[in-house]
Amino acid sequence: MITLEQHETIRRLHFIDKLSNRAIAARLEISRRTVTKALAHETVPTYTLSKPRSAPQLGAFKSRVEQLLTDNKLLPKKQRYTAHKIFQLLQAEGYSGSESSVQAAAVAFRKTNRKPHVFLPLEFDPGQEAQVDWGVAQACIAGVMQTVQLFVMRLNYSRRSFVRAYPSQKQEAFFEGHALAFAHFDGIPHRLSYDNLAAAVKILVEGRVREENRSFIAFRSYYLFESHFCTPGQGHEKGGVEHSVGFSRRNFMVPIPHVASFEELNAYLLSECVRDDVRVVAGQSASIGQLWQVEKGSLRPLPLRAFECCVTRQARLTPYSQVVFETNRYSVPTDQVRAELVVKAYPFTIDILRPGGGAGSGESNPAVIATHYRCYEKNQDVFDPLHYLALLEQRPGAFEHAKPLRRWRKEWPPSYQRSLDHLIEKWPEGRGVREFIAILRLHQTHPAALVEQAVSQALAWGCVHLDGVTHCLHQLGQPQQLTLPLLDLSNRPELATVGSQPVALDHYDQLLLIERHS
Repeated sequence: MITLEQHETIRRLHFIDKLSNRAIAARLEISRRTVTKALAHETVPTYTLSKPRSAPQLGAFKSRVEQLLTDNKLLPKKQRYTAHKIFQLLQAEGYSGSESSVQAAAVAFRKTNRKPHVFLPLEFDPGQEAQVDWGVAQACIAGVMQTVQLFVMRLNYSRRSFVRAYPSQKQEAFFEGHALAFAHFDGIPHRLSYDNLAAAVKILVEGRVREENRSFIAFRSYYLFESHFCTPGQGHEKGGVEHSVGFSRRNFMVPIPHVASFEELNAYLLSECVRDDVRVVAGQSASIGQLWQVEKGSLRPLPLRAFECCVTRQARLTPYSQVVFETNRYSVPTDQVRAELVVKAYPFTIDILRPGGGAGSGESNPAVIATHYRCYEKNQDVFDPLHYLALLEQRPGAFEHAKPLRRWRKEWPPSYQRSLDHLIEKWPEGRGVREFIAILRLHQTHPAALVEQAVSQALAWGCVHLDGVTHCLHQLGQPQQLTLPLLDLSNRPELATVGSQPVALDHYDQLLLIERHS
């Protein structure tokens, strides 16, 4: 069979160059019969087998192959016959041919017996339905390439989507994604469709009946939407949001974003979702944004406050003033510790609370005593060095070896180290360290940038001590004095000398005499 290029060459040589069939055959080194066939057809004829290729070794075993493949329909999906397994069985039964012949027979059988998948075209009313799914993508965050989890919710009527990136698919991220999506849509869809999400579904009870996670039920009752779970293995039932996951990954995450933090990445993703409002989806009569304006009126109203999207755990204080959550240790201020504490884990932060003391204790509500960025690694110490300053004031000898301070010293401003060296030289044997710790405690009540500026100013003025740094802080916190324009006294010449006349000291002497005689 000749190629498409050879067919074109033959026709050009005959119809344009006017060569005979014999000359064309000689030039191209092909038979005259091939030339005649090519000139008889304006297009290259497709090659089809006149009869199936012979497989003499397979022969009588072909029906056995077809029987085993037919039996597959009755077997568990993950325990069906593969072409390789069928080849092994046939060998045991006396087959001496190649495995490729068995594989070819299996492919031909599947092609003949495969039924095409067909789906119903669906149409949704405004505000009635949205779909939720997770996807994965790559992003470079703070210089580290990592896999991020993309939460995606899509309104089925307008096709408006909400996309947000998280470090994991934990339940608190799942809930927060919902709450922020509802705010983005300015309303709540009446029903949400899900795949078999572990965050929402505890176990598959029987068929399509599920026992939903209790926290998900509490979340659903807060926002008053209905939930629908797709048939296992039937992802096409929520194909709209799966398309949105792929669309968002291809359009929002290409090229791979390089950002400083998750906050920056999510601000970018939200802006891309808003920018996508101008797109007109194939088959729609208006843009996504225009249809969303129509749909908003049919969404359920938002509650006055968003659901608190966190996991709450009781925690005990360790001897190092830390609480443990998911193997990581988070510091607690040493001057506010309690034996029993509460941890609230949000997708990106950890709050540590001192529980209320109940009636008569003077503490009716839990109070947040520490907040940390959440760590998703394992067995890590997450310190806030300010939490240990009160204890270090009592034990200045431990300053050099205190782990939280050693970590801070690696990155604090050079002016801090110069101040510390100056104070230790001026006041050895602990007093200089205690004075420096007192300066560091200013971080607890003032912004870090302002404290750093005050320390640098105190160094320049030669007043490196707590009072000097505090004075510089107050100076920096005062608003700049306004320069007022001079008053025009050209029409009141008698007032021109007020404030510039010499001081009459005898007036003070008169006051002193009055005071002595009184």
